[in-house]
Amino acid sequence: MWWDERVSARFRRNLQPTLTYWSVFFSFGLCIAFLGPTLLDLRCQTQSSLSQITWVFFSQQFCLLLGSCLGGVFKRTLAQSLFALFASSLAISLVFAIIPLCHNVVVLAVVMAVAGLAMGCIDTISNMQLVKIYQKDSAIFLQALHFFVGFGALLSPLIADPFLSDTNCILSNSTANASRNLPHIRKSLLPHHPGNLSRYDLPMKGMVVTHVSYAFWIMALINLPVPIAVFFLLYKERMVPCCNGSSHPLLSADELAMEARPGDKDELSTAVQRPQAARGHEDLFSCCQSKNFRGASYAYFAVHITGALVLFMTDGIVGEYSGFIYSYAVEEPLSVVHKVAGYLPSLFWGFITLGRLISIPVSYRMKPATMVFINVVGVLVTFLLLLIFSSSVVFLFVGTASLGLFLSSTFPSMLAYTEDILQYKGRQGPAGTRLTCLRYTQQAPSLLRNA
Repeated sequence: MWWDERVSARFRRNLQPTLTYWSVFFSFGLCIAFLGPTLLDLRCQTQSSLSQITWVFFSQQFCLLLGSCLGGVFKRTLAQSLFALFASSLAISLVFAIIPLCHNVVVLAVVMAVAGLAMGCIDTISNMQLVKIYQKDSAIFLQALHFFVGFGALLSPLIADPFLSDTNCILSNSTANASRNLPHIRKSLLPHHPGNLSRYDLPMKGMVVTHVSYAFWIMALINLPVPIAVFFLLYKERMVPCCNGSSHPLLSADELAMEARPGDKDELSTAVQRPQAARGHEDLFSCCQSKNFRGASYAYFAVHITGALVLFMTDGIVGEYSGFIYSYAVEEPLSVVHKVAGYLPSLFWGFITLGRLISIPVSYRMKPATMVFINVVGVLVTFLLLLIFSSSVVFLFVGTASLGLFLSSTFPSMLAYTEDILQYKGRQGPAGTRLTCLRYTQQAPSLLRNA
């Protein structure tokens, strides 16, 4: 194996929880990318206007932000984290199953809000638990974790595609005229970001003809093994109420000390000797109390602020660029054919997934700080070249692929970098709690604006 025996032994010892967290993140990716391509069929299902149905985007993304913050509440014990993951992954399967039954846009927005809360909890808790397990070796496993997001995000549009309506799914007198704009509107919504759709007028009344329900039920079945896997992990850890055994951590202190690097052992022994009773006095905002920051250096705050800004910008770019690039390509001066421009969002997300896959072995040989630096510089250079060659269709495709590649590993690399510097032990909460929630703050206002 291309990693050393110590990391391999730790991975084998934590194989079940690691695979479980990866599978839960697959649910996250599956849920985040289905809304764009299916939105027009959902508009027909709810018999709403385009401006009304795009509020569903805002509902999901805003609650995703809230869920990312809410996930930090469940960080204090392993049992709380696993029960939250079980409830969240099960909620996603239920959401997929319930969506075909939502014939009112308000009800659909509420259901997507529940999905957003579940996704936010999954995002924070999964990152946090992997950092707790692998400590300074977490970079490679975080890269793999975020690969599964990309994999799920690629899979859900492919599942939905055979069931999407080729013509307007509400039959009325104006169906023929409205159907001509349908391919352009659908591609403007890929992968999960609505463009400016106010100029399109589609019928709201008539006979609904859509088979998109089958896509959601298939995704519900595909996702169903995920909460089952979390339940088996709960059962293994003796945290299911019907099991009378006492709970225990995924990796005991003695086992972790045997596998830790020599420089980590002193830190570990100090953490083990910390009085356990102190944990019972923590409250929801214990991580924000001033006593926890006494004696902290300026570098401590600088790392958090820098990490938050990097994630705010890079993940904001992912959300904006994926929805912006198609509309940009079909307009002047490029005037790319609609069918060709439709490949740009898929190219972008495809290279994000490819980049996350490549980053798995690379992160073992390269320091997280180096990867963050390369990613940020690569993004800046790519944008500069896109501006210089703004009239080139060929470079638009090359730049889109390059941008996806450099953006792909920024979040897991930044999270691993902050863990290396700040040595998270689970009490302060890793960057998943303090930084993850900032990933969606740039998307929510833009979603509200476009709606």
